[in-house]
Amino acid sequence: MLRFAEEIMLLLLDDEDGSFARVPDRLVRYALGGGVLMELALEDRIDTDLDKLILVDSTPLQDSLLDPMLNDIAAATETHDTRYWLECAAARADDIREGALRRLVQKGILAHEEGRFLWVFRSRRYPAIDGKAELEVKLRIMEVLFSEQIPDPRDVVIICLADACGIFAKLLASRELARATGRIEQVRKLDLIGQEVIKAIWDIEASLALAVQPHMY
Repeated sequence: MLRFAEEIMLLLLDDEDGSFARVPDRLVRYALGGGVLMELALEDRIDTDLDKLILVDSTPLQDSLLDPMLNDIAAATETHDTRYWLECAAARADDIREGALRRLVQKGILAHEEGRFLWVFRSRRYPAIDGKAELEVKLRIMEVLFSEQIPDPRDVVIICLADACGIFAKLLASRELARATGRIEQVRKLDLIGQEVIKAIWDIEASLALAVQPHMY
C-alpha cells in the first residue's frame, strides 16, 4: 500500500517528461501535510472535531513519513485545531516529498534519471505487498470522477486533497473539470475528517488572499 504522500506525487507526475504539474508550492505543501494528517486519522492515531485535533494513540507506526508528525502532536502541551497542525505538517513538506519520492524509486515504481522521475511500470499498476496490483492513482481517480462507482475511502481522501489544493485544475481540461465538479463535491462530503482538513486549507488560503490585497483608503 502506498501512503497518501506517495500517491500525491504520482498524481502530480507528468507521464511524458517526468516533470511535475505546476501547482503552487504552498498548495503542494498543504496536500502533502494534509495527506500525513489524513493518514494518521485512518491509522486511528488522531481524530478531529469542529474545534480541535485530538490525539487518540501515540504509538509510533514505524513509518518515517508519519511518525515525525505524530511525535509532534503527542509532545504538544496544549490542544490545537486542525489548521494549526496542518500548517505544522506543511512545514515538513520538503522531507515528506523527498521521502515519498525515495520510496517510489525503492519500490520500483519510478526511476530517477538525470533529475527526472520516470515510470517503470508501464502497465500503470503498482505491485502491492499482498501480491495484488493496484491501478495507478491517476487512473483510479479518473474512474471515480467520471463514473458512479462507490469510491474507496483512500480515494475519497486523495480527491479531497487534490480538489482543495487546485491539483485538478492542472490535471483536467476545463471541460473535463466542469463535468467533474458536481461529482467532486459529492465525494468530498463522504469524509468528515477530510472536510476539516479542507476547511483548514481554505481558511489559510483566504487569510493569505486578504493579506496581499491592497489597503483600501
